[in-house]
Amino acid sequence: MMKKIARIPLVTLIATITSVSNIAHAGMSSTATTFGILPSDIASAQSLSLFSNQVSATYYNPAYLARDTRGELTGGLFHAAPSLQVDSSGGVNAPTRSGEVLDDTPSQQVLIGMKKDLSFLTKYDHSIMFGFMAGVEKFGKEMMAFQSATANEGQFFNYGRQPLFLNLGVGTNVWRGIDVGASLRITLHADATMTTQSDLAGNTERENIEVAAEPVMVPIIAINMNAGETLCSRSPCWMDKLETAIVYKSYAKGETNVSANAVIPGTIPDPGLDLVISTISGFTPEIITAGAQYQFGKLRIGATAELQHWSRLEDQLQRDTIKDQSNLRFKDIVIPRIGIHYQLNESLALTSGIAFEESPLESSNSDEVNYLDNDKYILGLGGSLLVKNPPVLAWPVQLDFGYQYHYLKDRDFSLTGTTPDNQPYQEDVTAGGDAHVFSGSFTVKF
Repeated sequence: MMKKIARIPLVTLIATITSVSNIAHAGMSSTATTFGILPSDIASAQSLSLFSNQVSATYYNPAYLARDTRGELTGGLFHAAPSLQVDSSGGVNAPTRSGEVLDDTPSQQVLIGMKKDLSFLTKYDHSIMFGFMAGVEKFGKEMMAFQSATANEGQFFNYGRQPLFLNLGVGTNVWRGIDVGASLRITLHADATMTTQSDLAGNTERENIEVAAEPVMVPIIAINMNAGETLCSRSPCWMDKLETAIVYKSYAKGETNVSANAVIPGTIPDPGLDLVISTISGFTPEIITAGAQYQFGKLRIGATAELQHWSRLEDQLQRDTIKDQSNLRFKDIVIPRIGIHYQLNESLALTSGIAFEESPLESSNSDEVNYLDNDKYILGLGGSLLVKNPPVLAWPVQLDFGYQYHYLKDRDFSLTGTTPDNQPYQEDVTAGGDAHVFSGSFTVKF
């Protein structure tokens, strides 16, 4: 029996399969590195995330899970609304556009996390904290969301929908004031194969499609120290309020591979035409983060420096069959962050933070792919409310809210490529814009 498919080229059909699920705009990095996970991370612009006792520590600093042995169950919602614009200075075969919003695709995630002391599983009275954190796009409806394509009009390197976020880890104390931890971030590599016979009108028969996704585990290791507990022989000591931490995260990538074989009787006989597509659907660089915080009574101040190794992405994109012609260049960057947390009373606390993130994209021209990326200033603000005796529940409840604003500095790019009728395309543009992020969470502490 012959099946009728819309009259589209076979290559378009294969590109559709490549997405495995719904196609959506997506940036290279993940929600956790671009914005933050929980409201407290978003509010501090991730400057205090190394010292957060919430379940997001599973990603930012699994060693800090050991600092609070209470169990915790967290649910939250996340909404990021970018407005990424370009102004054109004209070019060859280029449309006239000014202030065009090139991408305003929101990222909307539902978040769930849990942490628990697993010491009851052992014969020893030594706390071993386990944490789990997951985020699913489109408020839980979309586990894989990305698009890999060339774009004459330009496309932003960051923002957009993000794929599934999944992280789990453990933390424990090893000596006075010193905690260690490790976790695994899980990404997916998808493979699809297709064989078919087709005619030039797009009618196919004898189709066979197979899709498989393989989890890839990426390690995170961490250590933190309370200087007073470790270095002081007696208490109180001025270093009791000083904490330091260092965390290493290996690089992570999502990858999709498609192998297709098509036979068109009378045009492409057996063994048919082989088409192979291999593309990176997301990339998080190798990251080393070091930071410190100090407690001044009700005020807590923290600062971190985050080294991100983006240069590895150059080699990865050389093996990407969609972007390999672009000759993109990347540089390693250091992101400074500083934040404050003020405890107004036993129940209410406020958090704020700022950061400056330099663009890792060195290229101002990337043939046909035409990536756009900007230096940006990040400002966060939020608060938390602890309800010690909530109605119905037997345990305290914490409500958190976080807001974050991204301001993208204007940057000039030269876009190049070819039009559908194989004519040269060239355009000079200025890219800029901003992004607003809102997040809320509900946490039961037990």
